[in-house]
Order: sequence, then structure tokens, then C-alpha cells
Amino acid sequence: MSNQKNWHQKHKETLGFGSRLADSVANGMGSWKFIIIQTILVVLWMGLNLIGYIRHWDEYPFILLNLVFSTQAAYAAPIIMMAQNRQNERDRAQAQADYQTNIDAKLEIEALAIKLNSLEVEKLDKIINLLEKMRENTSK
Repeated sequence: MSNQKNWHQKHKETLGFGSRLADSVANGMGSWKFIIIQTILVVLWMGLNLIGYIRHWDEYPFILLNLVFSTQAAYAAPIIMMAQNRQNERDRAQAQADYQTNIDAKLEIEALAIKLNSLEVEKLDKIINLLEKMRENTSK
């Protein structure tokens, strides 16, 4: 296997701690695991505050819960946008790598076509020479 790095590995190495963290947070928040855990926590929060015997820390209409969600959204949106911007950068890098591969392949194919054409011409010249020699030999 080749030790040469592909475009994705090179791009990933250029990312700083903040970029990697933002990607991880965006990946986590965009998962079913996050949605399920958050749903369970919200149900527990609401349930404990509705039926709490000792103390209700966030009574209906759950203003503190709304504040928590607002804060989460305020941070989540820019983090997700940063991750999307990096995804766009990765897509551009991949498109550029694909484009360069296509150009290289095209040049190789053109070079092979020229070589095949020259081989065919050489073969045809040899065949013509052989036929002319055969004709000369039969005419003698």
C-alpha cells in the first residue's frame, strides 16, 4: 500500500483544534443519538418539575428549559455553519483533485493514442514494403 496521502488526509491535517472540535460537535448534534438523549433529558426535566415533591426548580412554563435551548441554539448554529463551510472546502478540494486526475488521464490517453497511431503507421509501412517486395519477386 502506498504511503502517499490523499487530499482528504492532507486537508484534515491542516485543521486546527477549533475546527476539529466544531466538526465533532456538528457531527454529534446531527445524530439520532443526540436527539434521543436530548428528548429523554427534556422529558425527565419536565416530569421532575411537574411531579417534584420537594422542589420545582423550573416550574411550568419551563422558562429555564427555554433559556437552555436558546443558549444551545445560539452556539449550535454557528458551530454547524463552520462545519458546513469546511465541508464546502473539502468538496472544492475533492473536485479540484478529481479535475486534476481527469486532466492527467486525458493527457495519458492522448499520448497513448499518438503512440498507437505511430505503431499502426509503422506496421502499415512494413506491410506495404513486404507487399512491394513480394510483387517484385513474382514479377521476376
